[in-house]
Amino acid sequence: MLHLAYILAFTIIAVLAVTNLVRSLITLSTEPQRIYPQNYKQSPSTHNSAFRNQANDSGKLHPELLDNQGRRIDEPLLVMRSISVEDARQKLDALYNASPNQNNEPKE
Repeated sequence: MLHLAYILAFTIIAVLAVTNLVRSLITLSTEPQRIYPQNYKQSPSTHNSAFRNQANDSGKLHPELLDNQGRRIDEPLLVMRSISVEDARQKLDALYNASPNQNNEPKE
């Protein structure tokens, strides 16, 4: 009996997934045929700047995108630098050795 319940549940989930997939494909296929307002039929760079100005005017920007004076930040928020494996190992060892729970007893 439990096997039938699992099969029924899996069938329902599979039907929902396939239905959602078909609905998404139909939505994506009709996307190029949509008619947008006049201000969106601009070049991509003009569209982005128009969107930025509109978002900035309405005050709906996320606080992390604003500096201390409330102006929009146009620089990357995350900059990653690559380090060598040895540098990473040294930093991790230093963190481990600086741990307050670290015992100074040598291991055998």
